[in-house]
Amino acid sequence: MDILISNWSNVEFVPKTYIFPPESRPGKLEFPDCNDIPLIDLAHNNPDETIQQVIRACQEFGFFQVINHGVSENLMDDTMNIYKEFFKLPGEYKAKFYSNDINKSCKIFSSTLSYDTDEVHYWRDTFTHRCHPLEEHIPSWPDKPTNYREVVSEYSIETRKLFNKILDMICKGLGLKSGYFEGELSKTHLISVNHHIPCPNPSLTLGMPVHSDPNLITMLQQGEVPGLQILKDGQWIGVKHIPHTLIVIPGLQLKVISNDRFMTPVHRVVTHPKEARTTIGVFLGPSPEFLIKPATTLIHTESVFRAFAYPEFLEAFVGLAKFDAQLALNHFRTKS
Repeated sequence: MDILISNWSNVEFVPKTYIFPPESRPGKLEFPDCNDIPLIDLAHNNPDETIQQVIRACQEFGFFQVINHGVSENLMDDTMNIYKEFFKLPGEYKAKFYSNDINKSCKIFSSTLSYDTDEVHYWRDTFTHRCHPLEEHIPSWPDKPTNYREVVSEYSIETRKLFNKILDMICKGLGLKSGYFEGELSKTHLISVNHHIPCPNPSLTLGMPVHSDPNLITMLQQGEVPGLQILKDGQWIGVKHIPHTLIVIPGLQLKVISNDRFMTPVHRVVTHPKEARTTIGVFLGPSPEFLIKPATTLIHTESVFRAFAYPEFLEAFVGLAKFDAQLALNHFRTKS
């Protein structure tokens, strides 16, 4: 069987290697939608109020959606269509990009980068590549669909502008110096697109691991097919698709920099029985050499976390904690 599930067709049953143990399965197919996710209008005529809304969302929910964000609806639609087309391309073309090498800048893989050793596989293909600086990475991007590089370049530029705007608002809201997140702290810029084909029995498998985002900050563009869920008050709840909104998720590095003021939600993806699902994720993170630590102005009595480089955190997050955010963070806390 082909490793990439986007090459499969007419799937009638869930292969054994994709069936999770009973305690890890989603089980039921119906989940409540979350109706209180903050929805923030970035074009609000009171900038100070918008900043406070962003800070409250980061502190109380760890998750918010934005409208009037500056990324055009046409560009969002074009980019989503590009990726839907990409996953439909012949397997021979996609095979050129297949890799489980974490250091390869442009790659497609299935389930996780540990596919060969995973006991159970996730029901997804992921296509990911670096986006900054553009001129350095574009040559490694696909040339199919024919307008891929043109559309995704523009999308990368516009979403980076939006990231900078939101991070600037966080700076002001936390009382940090202007430009605190610029440079090495947000140098790594990735786009990562998950594609899930229809699943014959969504109760048996998962589209993504249960996890929190380890990077600085994440932006998601959902399609119309549901699947994203967050863990709230011990219950999995669905994140309803609102056309042309973007979801913003503060990552674990932002939690550390805020000296534990911000939340980073636990989330997962479930599959759909009838429709394919494609989601675009854009991720900012620090350069490997940069030391992450709580911002000095936010340390009133003590620093909750010790300083570390991002690769050290990732090693603890993936290897030691097995994607458990709290276990990983506890490894760097100054007090247990």
